[in-house]
Amino acid sequence: MPWWQFSVTCQSSELEQVESLLLDLGALSLSLADAGDEPLYEPLPGDNPIWQDSVVTGMFDPGVDHEALYQRLMSALPPHLLDLVRQQSLQEQDWEEAYKLHFKPIQCSRNLWIVPSWCDPPDPDATNIRLDPGMAFGTGGHATTALCLNWLGEHDISGYSVIDYGCGSGILAIAACQLGAEVVDAIDIDPQALRASEANAQTNGIDSARIIISLPDGLQSKQVDLLMANILSGPLISFAARFAGLIKPGGQILLSGILKTQLEEIQLAYQPWFEFDPVAIREDWARVSGTRKHV
Repeated sequence: MPWWQFSVTCQSSELEQVESLLLDLGALSLSLADAGDEPLYEPLPGDNPIWQDSVVTGMFDPGVDHEALYQRLMSALPPHLLDLVRQQSLQEQDWEEAYKLHFKPIQCSRNLWIVPSWCDPPDPDATNIRLDPGMAFGTGGHATTALCLNWLGEHDISGYSVIDYGCGSGILAIAACQLGAEVVDAIDIDPQALRASEANAQTNGIDSARIIISLPDGLQSKQVDLLMANILSGPLISFAARFAGLIKPGGQILLSGILKTQLEEIQLAYQPWFEFDPVAIREDWARVSGTRKHV
C-alpha cells in the first residue's frame, strides 16, 4: 500500500500557515525544499534562515483517503496556491537502507578516507575516519570540509598541537588526531556540536586526553602549531587578531567556509601576521592557509 505525499509551493510569509494546515490534516512528517535556486549557507547556532519560496511536503499514512484529503487541502488553501499543489504516491521501502544509499566513503587525499559505519573501508591501510551523517555540520561531503581534509591529508602534522575552532561534528579534529597530532582543542559555540564531536571521537577510539572538546571559554590562551577554522567569513575576519595570537611563530593556519568572492577581505584581515600559501578552490568555495610570521 503506498504512502501519500502532498506538496505546496509557497512564500516564506505563508510557510507557517501551510505547515499548520498539513499537520491538521494528519501529516506524519513535514519537509522543506528550495522552490528556486537560493543557497542557504551554514547558519550560526540559533539562526533559522528559510527560502523566499519553499516547497512544503507532508507525508501521510498509506491508509488515508487521498482523494478526500486532496479535496480538504484544496478547500482550505488560499486561491492563489491551488495551482501549486502536487500529490504523489510512494511505494513502501526500507527507508533506512534507502537513506544509506546516499552516503558512501569519501576519499579526501591519497591516504585519508571518511567512511560511514555501514561501509567497509575501500583502503584498509589508509587513515579511515568513521563518521555517519548527523545534525552537526561536517560530514566530509561539503567543499569547505573537503578542502580542509585534503590539506590535512597532504601535510605531516605528527606531534602538532592543534585548535579546531568551530569543530561541528569534530571531523577535522578527529582527522588531525588520526594523522598524528599530539593534542587537539575542539571548540564550538553549539552544545549539539560538542556532543556530536564527543560521540564521533569515541567511535574513532580517540583518547579524551588527546581531544579536548569545549565551548570557547574553555580554550586556554596557549600557542599551537596549527589552527583550523571552517566557519563563516564574518567570524573569520573578526577573529583574525585572536587567531594569530594563538599560533606559534612558524605555525600554520587553515581557514575555510570562504566564498571565492570573500577571498580578498579574508586575506587582507590575516595579511599582517601570515605568509599565504596558494589558494585552493573547490566549486564556489576557497581554502586559505599560511605560515605565522616571526613578528
